[in-house]
Amino acid sequence: MIGVDVSSGDRLALGVLTQYRMATTEQMHRVIAPEVRIEQTRRRLARLRAEGLVDRITLPQAGRTRVWFPTPYGVQLASEWPEMRGHRPPRTVSDPTAVRLKAGHTLTVTETALAFLEDARRHGDLFRPLDWIPEVHHPIGSGAAVIPDALLYYRRGPADGDNGSMLRAFVEVDRATMGPERLAAKLTAYDRLHRYVPAVPGRRPTFQEPAVEEWRRRYPLFPRVLFVLDGTGPVGVENRIRALRAGAGLLAPSRFPYDVPILAAPLADLLHHGPSAPVWRPVRDPDQRVPWTGLASRET
Repeated sequence: MIGVDVSSGDRLALGVLTQYRMATTEQMHRVIAPEVRIEQTRRRLARLRAEGLVDRITLPQAGRTRVWFPTPYGVQLASEWPEMRGHRPPRTVSDPTAVRLKAGHTLTVTETALAFLEDARRHGDLFRPLDWIPEVHHPIGSGAAVIPDALLYYRRGPADGDNGSMLRAFVEVDRATMGPERLAAKLTAYDRLHRYVPAVPGRRPTFQEPAVEEWRRRYPLFPRVLFVLDGTGPVGVENRIRALRAGAGLLAPSRFPYDVPILAAPLADLLHHGPSAPVWRPVRDPDQRVPWTGLASRET
């Protein structure tokens, strides 16, 4: 890679694009180098493009916004790095037509990541760009799977002498492109994931080796579930939160809605106040307003 600085900003830029799927120039600047002039980010992206690692399309709307995405060569290179955790993006990530068709949702997911990233920077919390991992596959049996829009790893800054709390969350970004009932149906899938124990061919659980839910192989505690709502006004937000509450009620007698915080908030509130502000509404009690970090047992 002639001319590419693999030891610093170029490597981070390619890693972010590979993991996030796509981002605008302005989003990339806010992720990788907000402390410098945006011209430096433009030059970096142009250099990566000249090396064949990334490409771009121009959206006809929104002021002819440039959207950047990795090429197959860029994906191949970045996917070999340890920090990518072996996560492989779908093949369509490098197809310009797929990028154009998926830009609305994917760029909104990227903007949601930025809301958490910039909030963490302000509060001294540890949340790095690659701690936001889109579309992690979680099997729930019979060929079905839960694939959240993102999984995030977040460590709160030290407070009162402790070492900070490690938090994990599944993030679902809803742009009002599906009905409230379909949105609420996602809770059924998460409930299945919460209970799912994979069958091991030829083996039965024993007292010494009891059956273990699949998610416990990845997480000390089940990640909280965050619904970020966009593309609708206050009435639409209320309708969706009511649908989520009704969906949670239908899961009885499951312990999932009681053991796992399920929260919803408008994206506009996250962008204006920050995700750590009390802008989240618990699905079981939507009259409350809480920070997303405050309702679960501490994860370590």
